[in-house]
Amino acid sequence: MEFAEHIKTANVEDVVLRQPLHPPSRGTLCITGHHLLFSDREESSSRQVLLLLRNIDAIEKSVENLLGYPGFFSNAGHSERMSGSSGTITIKCKDLRVLQLDIPGMEQCLNIAHSIETLSCLDSVSDTYPFFYRPTDLSLEDQWDLSSPEKHYSQMKELHERWRLSSVNRDYLVCASYPPAVIVPHSIDDDTLKKAAKFRQGGRFPILCYYHRKNGMVIVRSSQPLTGANRKRCKEDELLLQAVIDGSDKGYIIDTRSSQQAQQARMTGGGFESKSCYSRWKRLHRQMERGKSLQESLIKLVEACGDESHNMDRWLSKLENSKWLSHVQTALSTAGLLAECVERDGHSVLVHGSEGTDCSLLISTLAQLIMDPHCRTMEGFLALLEREWVQAGHPFQHRCAHSAYSHARLQQESPVFLLLLDCVWQLWRQFPLALGFSEALLLRLASQTRRRPNTLKRFRRK
Repeated sequence: MEFAEHIKTANVEDVVLRQPLHPPSRGTLCITGHHLLFSDREESSSRQVLLLLRNIDAIEKSVENLLGYPGFFSNAGHSERMSGSSGTITIKCKDLRVLQLDIPGMEQCLNIAHSIETLSCLDSVSDTYPFFYRPTDLSLEDQWDLSSPEKHYSQMKELHERWRLSSVNRDYLVCASYPPAVIVPHSIDDDTLKKAAKFRQGGRFPILCYYHRKNGMVIVRSSQPLTGANRKRCKEDELLLQAVIDGSDKGYIIDTRSSQQAQQARMTGGGFESKSCYSRWKRLHRQMERGKSLQESLIKLVEACGDESHNMDRWLSKLENSKWLSHVQTALSTAGLLAECVERDGHSVLVHGSEGTDCSLLISTLAQLIMDPHCRTMEGFLALLEREWVQAGHPFQHRCAHSAYSHARLQQESPVFLLLLDCVWQLWRQFPLALGFSEALLLRLASQTRRRPNTLKRFRRK
């Protein structure tokens, strides 16, 4: 793609940058296909700001003196009148930063605003910055080998007798959102897995994500079964779940939907595991908000934080009405329930909602953080995120497409990963010595997922 066609004005001199907690700076503004660069030429400060255009959530522009000239819309003297005006662009970022640019010259201001609006909303993934970033000193061999199904399996020799590493999803032919290798019960062959996958939404059949060394119990996750209104069955799926709790008296299914939502899902082809077909599994419903409700909650939270009325009662009321902390509480309590089922009660647990790519990953991650000391180290936590979010198929590109400032119509946006980071922050605040990292890592992760969702997303062949 030729980005130059969207850049009518590449650089502007004498621009003033205003940003909270920083004094105003005057310098040069440059725009490229992927970045906005502001450089303060004063020797005393030499400040530079590099902003990825994909990190921009919304822009607001205001103009001065645009209508102050008689005959503005006539052809005569148009350029002079445009350059004699000035404009302000307010940039609101996905990581919640707000910047203001005072740009001399109306035409230059409008050109910059148009370029930002166009280049920050490119639809094609191949046009994003990771496909153009080619540093000479970067080597793939230098990256951390954080986690993979193969490495995860090799580290847990205790489960090799009952569990195996399957390549049933080679070339992503069975499930587009699972890795090529998955950990499944040893007694279940690949043909059975393929048939079970057809009975689960998106092909996300139950796979192992955590093995508890203390008592041998496991956490598996999947998507909802496609029972439909006719209460369809799948013997292969029943055999698979039977093999998960082989040797135990029962297991738990934590469904992140309410009982009513699960019942309604049957009308659209989804559903839940019936007691008659899965007699050794006990189903627990813990409703967790997702999608539009969670996104609107974040929007209200940001609005509350931006309230400049200095009225404590009003601010607390807005905070409560956002319901964000209620979502945090629900996520932590559900993860605590999952950890209790495994650690205290000694039972294996299946976790799913509808698609199994959002709330299921959220509570599975938090439960592992609670139970496994290694997951509370920096390396272990990053490996956990790699395993439970990147490899598990969380759609970062869609969920992080817009943040709290965007005026675009909501589609698939949902701050589930941000909710996870907030939950981890709450745990860190309560147990600061239990975690081997601080809020600095959480802030970095929050910023990176908003700026570069594609760098955290594993590109999968379909």
